[in-house]
Amino acid sequence: MMRVSFRRVGTACVLGALLLASGCRRHRKSTSAENTTDYAGNLQALVATKKLPSLRWPNFSDYQTAITTFYDDRNYELAWTRDGRPTATALAFIEQFKDAATKGLNPEDYDASLWAGRVQKLSGKSADAISEFDVAMTVNVMRYISDLRIGRVNPSHFNFDINVQSKKYNLAEFVSDHVVDATDVPKLIAGVEPDSEQYRQTEAALAHYLDLAKQQQDDDAQPLPMVEKAVTVGEHYSAAPELLKRLQLECDVVTADDSDSDGDSDKSSDDQDNRPVPHVFTKKLSEAVKHYQHRHGIEENGKLGPQTITSLNVPLSQRVTQLQDALERWRWLPDQYVNAPLIVNLPEFVLRGYTPDHQLDFKMKVVVGKVVGEHQTPVFAHMMRYLVFRPYWNVPVDIAKKELAPHVAVDPGYLEKHNFEVTNGKHQVLTHYTAKQVGQGGVLVREKPGPKNSLGLVKFMFPNQYDIYLHSTPAPYLFDRSRRDFSHGCIRVQKPADLAVWVLNGQPDKDKQPWDMDKVQAAFNDQTQNNRTVLLKTPIPIVIFYVTAEVEDDGEVHFFDDIYGYDADLQTVLAKGPPYPVKPEPVVPKTNDGDTA
Repeated sequence: MMRVSFRRVGTACVLGALLLASGCRRHRKSTSAENTTDYAGNLQALVATKKLPSLRWPNFSDYQTAITTFYDDRNYELAWTRDGRPTATALAFIEQFKDAATKGLNPEDYDASLWAGRVQKLSGKSADAISEFDVAMTVNVMRYISDLRIGRVNPSHFNFDINVQSKKYNLAEFVSDHVVDATDVPKLIAGVEPDSEQYRQTEAALAHYLDLAKQQQDDDAQPLPMVEKAVTVGEHYSAAPELLKRLQLECDVVTADDSDSDGDSDKSSDDQDNRPVPHVFTKKLSEAVKHYQHRHGIEENGKLGPQTITSLNVPLSQRVTQLQDALERWRWLPDQYVNAPLIVNLPEFVLRGYTPDHQLDFKMKVVVGKVVGEHQTPVFAHMMRYLVFRPYWNVPVDIAKKELAPHVAVDPGYLEKHNFEVTNGKHQVLTHYTAKQVGQGGVLVREKPGPKNSLGLVKFMFPNQYDIYLHSTPAPYLFDRSRRDFSHGCIRVQKPADLAVWVLNGQPDKDKQPWDMDKVQAAFNDQTQNNRTVLLKTPIPIVIFYVTAEVEDDGEVHFFDDIYGYDADLQTVLAKGPPYPVKPEPVVPKTNDGDTA
């Protein structure tokens, strides 16, 4: 490659380079150690192009402003080489790039396999090689740090209401002042990543599953044969030995002793591990399957059915991808939410509460929005600000049109018979209205408070554009299902009274007495105080989250179906490479009043 000519760049760049070369230097803003400006013209020209063909992803236009400022603040000194050799910091980052997979990133996104050749070219002390090495390192260091800090794709692109702006670095300043001369790059990187034990546990699980995926690939493991109906204990299953090996891979079963015999108890565990396994689905295999089902959100019946086999046949490389996607989403969370006291994981159908030091305090089941019918529960982070005991359910117009108006057309008294009432815009109850008015929003429909109300006896409010919140339910039987996407978008909680006590902990009631279970139950049952609002003295951060790989406190990894296809959407965008989109996908705004249920 020819040395970059000044004629390839604009007049401003030419003048800037001439000024630098003549020693008329501006005030240097970087606090890093000074370096040579002998290659200033080359650096300016390369940065101005916004593309570097030698990169795997040549277009760095999304970082061009930061890179220009980075070099401008240091008077276009070199940053990553001295005397034609890479700095210790540059070499340390090259090792980080090679190891990027353990962070849930793609090493080749940071040119991991190209650095050896670039280093070798430096030995010739070519101005082109030195300049290209420097700009390539700056681009990849900024990409790597930004990707670990706020994720690769802006969550707003997926219409996730999570604002990453508050945690973004001034990359030009950060890299120049804190990175260029860093003596402990792994420690630096650890400080860039989310300060969250859940994030660190997910990262550790990813390293483990990378090893498991390689082992599975090396073993050339074949898919388990499908069955038409579930296999139960004592029945024949031709691939029982292969099933056992597959369950052992993720430690759902510890040993290969699957004979279910009380004999040979004096044999060593090694002898038992090596005994042939009959082609029978035994009790111990069933127990291992049950443990596997527990980790994958499948009904825990210990039977080897089609759903379980389909899950077992998912390559562990796909489980790696799920963990990578989880790490990406953890990076999206602003600092105030990365250790939120309340987190709902939608594909897991679970709400978790945490202590102030972020130790798990409770788990409870939830019901979330249906996959079909555009009722998916959105992903966002907000502050819980108040509770409403014995709430009305204000029916959204679209639900009233689809689900209530047809009944009113047939039976004008339908709403009253089913615990609804109709009001005007001043919340005055009406006795005369038409099905057309109900369907078009000319009148408002609300369900009366009480135990049969669709919202149950309490709702937990964190005001948001989606009208989504947590609430109780008169249909507790749905919590017995392993898959729980049944709502219109809101989140129904399994133990609303317990959650109310937890949320109100330390907060006095109107009589200045602490809230406890008795007071919560009294609020549930007090028919004289419908739609009673209780403001929280201290708002509580809550995250409505979406990860299909969750690591428990004991390190056990759980995987779930990508019910809304959000993992697939993320992978589609990532496959295209940088620069990644930052603008949201088009979305139809909410136009009707009412509460999503």
